[in-house]
Amino acid sequence: MPQDYSKAFKTHDEAAERGDPEAQFRLGVMFGLGLGVGQDYAAAVRWYQAAAKADHPPSQCNLGWMYGTGRGVPQDYVRAYAWYSIAAAGGEETARKNRDIVAARMTPPQLEEAQRLSGEIFDEIGSRS
Repeated sequence: MPQDYSKAFKTHDEAAERGDPEAQFRLGVMFGLGLGVGQDYAAAVRWYQAAAKADHPPSQCNLGWMYGTGRGVPQDYVRAYAWYSIAAAGGEETARKNRDIVAARMTPPQLEEAQRLSGEIFDEIGSRS
């Protein structure tokens, strides 16, 4: 059965604008893959960030991937590690595995910075809950 991504985009866009993290995540996926909209990694990152800051682990994991691969943002292993760590704490097994892969590519000072940043982001997200 063919998907009507244009209709899905409109539905998710309205919910995302109201602050629904699941809708924000789905918009991130749609922009990231170009489903119903033109592929736009920067837009995907913006939607993943909104949902990630609302403590949505799948968005946190995808945001880690965006930073790790440099899609829509400059490649940044420190930020990738931080978002993967937060998603892993939320139960995302893929995030734990990806965090370990990124960590193997980092220098000890980068890893220290990433762990510090993870704590800051985790505290910020926790204070919103």
